Amino acid sequence: MIPINKPWLDAEEKTEIMHVLEDNVLTSAARDGGKRVQDFEIELCNFLKVKHVVAVNSGTSALFAALIAADIKKGDEILVPSFTFVASANSILAVGAKPIFVDINLDDYTVDIFDLKSKITNKSKAIIPVHLYGHPSAIDEINELADAYSLTVIEDACQSVGSSYKGKQTGTIGLMGCFSMYASKVLTCGEGGAIATNFDNVAENLKMIRNHGMFDGYDTRVFGLNLRLPELSAAIAKVQTKKLRRMLDSRRRNAKLMSEMLLDSGKKLKIKFPQEDQDKQFNWYLYTVAFEDSTTRDKVKQKMLKHGIGATVYYDPPIHETPYYREVTTSTYQNDKKTLPKTEWSARHVLSLPVHPLVEEHDIKYMADIFKEID
Repeated sequence: MIPINKPWLDAEEKTEIMHVLEDNVLTSAARDGGKRVQDFEIELCNFLKVKHVVAVNSGTSALFAALIAADIKKGDEILVPSFTFVASANSILAVGAKPIFVDINLDDYTVDIFDLKSKITNKSKAIIPVHLYGHPSAIDEINELADAYSLTVIEDACQSVGSSYKGKQTGTIGLMGCFSMYASKVLTCGEGGAIATNFDNVAENLKMIRNHGMFDGYDTRVFGLNLRLPELSAAIAKVQTKKLRRMLDSRRRNAKLMSEMLLDSGKKLKIKFPQEDQDKQFNWYLYTVAFEDSTTRDKVKQKMLKHGIGATVYYDPPIHETPYYREVTTSTYQNDKKTLPKTEWSARHVLSLPVHPLVEEHDIKYMADIFKEID
């Protein structure tokens, strides 16, 4: 079986875990976190070239904490794509705000700037662009709109650590950037997250929010919860960050091989391949292709699964079509189906393939050979 993603863990992660167990300090309620939390935050700061990183216990917690830090309140409208994992919207509901779903581009599945602009109202308070599959959103254009309408930009970079936009790491360009370290992610510790920011006051606020709003002892100053990252998780994340560049290089190599080996099948099956440009460099979290015909997509997926390849369809249905959001967003959140045609098309036509570091060249050839068998 070749899974869609698989953590690259080796002896160094195991050694770090044993050190934590030997120290017998599994977590810390200190304002700055435990030793491994601080070590991880420094490592990720250095990689991202950002001033602050605040570690939390999941990507969802990162989004939730960022919205609280941005002073998002009940009744505020937050612009967010529907073609993403549900956490992007759930975190908005969790702070009492309203998700306003925005359509996407078919080129890279990130926010459509024109649709984004059309849905800004006097209740809009923030934009959450999602760098889906590791594809960077057009942050310059999003920031221009945000400046024009006095909106906060919180990047959902949960899938995009290592991706860059015009030479800057995703997650470092808005007010805050949120990362996930879930088991399937490029950088993982099983469950974990982080928030990056270049603003001192924001970082200080986030440290309180992740620790029940406390600054010194039991002096709760702002609303917060226990969103802390345990030391065991931080120890793994610290090692993962040190070898992040190697993992990214492996993914890039595999993505290049995939594009080359699928070229002929792509013409026959009318497949659109992921394409970088001079502004957007991918981390290749997922290698996502789009089929002109959805029936062909489904046929390829089934054949791949039959042969032990974890080809996966993500976000079908998109958030606005899930049972819960169909109910809670009826008319209230400007969620008419007709406003998200490209989101709905993508959900029926895309397929993601594994290119993680543990995929080898012969695995990619095996996948390409399966594609060739499709009529």
